[in-house]
Amino acid sequence: MADVNISEVTPEQGLSSAQVEHQIQSGHKNTGEQSLTRSVKDIFRANIFTLFNLINVVLGALVFYTGSYKNLLFLGIAIFNTMIGIIQEIRSKRQVDKMVLLAEGKATVIRDGQPAEIYPEDLVLGDVLVLNRGDQIPVDGTVMQSRGMEVDESPITGESRTISKAVNDKLTSGTYLIGGSGKMLVTKVGAQTFVNHIADEAKKGGDTSSILINTINRIIKVLTYVIIPLGLILFVAKLLGGNNLDRAILGTVAAMIGMIPEGLVLLTSVTLAVSAMHLARKKTLVRDLPAIETLARVDVICLDKTGTITSGDLKFERAIPLMKDVTTAQLERILAGIAYGTGDTNETARAIKRAFSDPLLTPQTIVPFSSQRKWSGVEFGKDEQFVFGAPQFIFHQLSKSIQDQIQTYAKQGYRVLAIAKVDELDAEKPLENPQLLGLSLISDVIRPNAKNTFGYFKNQGVTIKVISGDDPTTVATIATNAGIENADKLIDMSTVPDDADFGKIVTENTVFGRVTPDQKKQLISALQAQKHTVAMTGDGVNDLLALRQADCGIAMASGSESTKSIADFVLINSNFDAMIDVLNEGRRVINNIERVASMYLIKTMYSVALAIIFVFLAMQYPFEPIQLTPITSLMVGIPSFFLALEANFSRITNQFMRQVLIISAPAAVCIVEYILVIELAGRFFGLPYEFTSTLCVLLTGAICWLALVLVSRPWNRLKLGLDLAVLAAFLAIIIFFNNIFSLVSFFDKDIWLYAIPLIATAYPLYIFMQGVIAAVLDRRERRRARRANK
Repeated sequence: MADVNISEVTPEQGLSSAQVEHQIQSGHKNTGEQSLTRSVKDIFRANIFTLFNLINVVLGALVFYTGSYKNLLFLGIAIFNTMIGIIQEIRSKRQVDKMVLLAEGKATVIRDGQPAEIYPEDLVLGDVLVLNRGDQIPVDGTVMQSRGMEVDESPITGESRTISKAVNDKLTSGTYLIGGSGKMLVTKVGAQTFVNHIADEAKKGGDTSSILINTINRIIKVLTYVIIPLGLILFVAKLLGGNNLDRAILGTVAAMIGMIPEGLVLLTSVTLAVSAMHLARKKTLVRDLPAIETLARVDVICLDKTGTITSGDLKFERAIPLMKDVTTAQLERILAGIAYGTGDTNETARAIKRAFSDPLLTPQTIVPFSSQRKWSGVEFGKDEQFVFGAPQFIFHQLSKSIQDQIQTYAKQGYRVLAIAKVDELDAEKPLENPQLLGLSLISDVIRPNAKNTFGYFKNQGVTIKVISGDDPTTVATIATNAGIENADKLIDMSTVPDDADFGKIVTENTVFGRVTPDQKKQLISALQAQKHTVAMTGDGVNDLLALRQADCGIAMASGSESTKSIADFVLINSNFDAMIDVLNEGRRVINNIERVASMYLIKTMYSVALAIIFVFLAMQYPFEPIQLTPITSLMVGIPSFFLALEANFSRITNQFMRQVLIISAPAAVCIVEYILVIELAGRFFGLPYEFTSTLCVLLTGAICWLALVLVSRPWNRLKLGLDLAVLAAFLAIIIFFNNIFSLVSFFDKDIWLYAIPLIATAYPLYIFMQGVIAAVLDRRERRRARRANK
């Protein structure tokens, strides 16, 4: 194999195949990015080694000690839940990993004198890497060739100021090329690069905030402090109260099992994972699972015109000379010379290159396009310095006739750009004495489904704001044709001072034209200051700051690597219509989890209440562990998984705790009341433990089933069928398997003499308690509102 001397590598030849192989064998190869999904090993570990599983195992060991092996059935439920979580997450991982490959960008290197596309993890020390505007620099290196390279080093310096790069200047991994193009020599790979050096620190950062998951975690945290000490107190109390050791253990285990909402955490994570899998099948990559929930809460979407409203495939229409003695052919030649001379790869430059061949003009000085200055330029020789870009950024003042002409073309939906001659070309200085040579008209095509997509968001109460670098009149015309509401409310941001009231501007306008990257960020910050949840879509480097600022970032797969690297979602087909699926998936997750969470918390609430009450009562705990299994699995576990995955795309109310309490608190109160009545009746009439525990199971099952029916609203055939099926299964257990579950016979007429009157009063009592709790919650909200208004 050929040895590699980095100092001898040339930008034209690069490394040879033999040298690349030598570097790989020597360990001088780059490493890939951390996977977006957990490894299979981590999935098993995360699902098996949980606090609640540990509690279940300890409780199982105690039950095993008593010799009542049938009461170990609750372990089967815990194992089944864990298996479901593992299987679903692995399925989701495989689907998401496929999407990662589709979304992953490639790097262009020079090897054996030819350009080749490879994945960043295949880069080796000494490679010659080709860089274009919008690329994220994957490794450390030095500049070998520069065509006006400008780099955003804010990821490492915190400053958004662009830095020009010349030959032999250093380039740092994790930064972005926001202007120009060139080649770099790779001098550090793998763990030696800056981006990998800080990776451990980056991993310490928090994920996207999730209101739903945070709320559930708070519930779990409180329960963690309650379950173990309360279980120990109950166990000691039962022993001191005269229960034998086995009966004290079984009662304590039953109480603690009831307090554990083990399926709720599992259900939330599984539902998010399934949503990610569904979106992956629809060509949308989810980079952060909680972002699914965040997007569902979005009420404002900020988007660029290109790639979202329009297809992004620009077409050069015509050049219009405006200076005497300048012909159309001359203007087109200058235009092509600038596009080919700067080496820009943006859509505008590509449209011009598709329209014209290279005029083979030799550039002496180039200024590539920048989102900040909105123009590019080339010097071909003495008195041949030309710029091309937005008229408002090239000229301080234009004649009224020229302004009217530009407005006329803009109202027709054209992107109008100016070609001008200048006295001096310097990226760091204002343009001197620009002379307008003519205009260039570029057209774009509205996406076929744009109207339907924006109409859907309007009906869902989501406001659309169009933030673009183009002329506001052009953007407003296209936005109006695409059906965006209030698109006639527009503003030219190039006329807005830095100290302007962005809150007022963002409220009063829908279309924002000539926006700089910093202004995009300020507009989103202003929306967030008004308590809006904001999503931002983008595909270019000029969108980076805004994507970082937004609550939810969405990137197009056709966009730059830098935007994809920081976005929460990547649209693989670069199709904005896919946002409907993402929004719906998020709403489905939130709405369904909010509904079914109440079913899990019924059991937790009444178990905690009963455990506290029976500490002070000289009675056996009303349940054995096995008797809770039919209620846990049939009335909660099985139906919750079906309900959590059904279509439910209604708007988010942000009233998780209220919805949970309206269902679970009345049910828990009713269950506790009925159990106390049954236990007192048992003591008064001398009823055996098996008889009273059977009554407790029947009443608890009946009330949980009523809660399930209410949670299933609005009803349809499938949900009614599900509700009736679990009721039938519950009755089948009582009829045919009563001995297994320590219940008296279904055909014992005495049990129904007590059960029927109690069950008959359950529904009206449940509805009454709902009204009481709703009134309490309403009063509490009114008090909060009054305090907030003071």
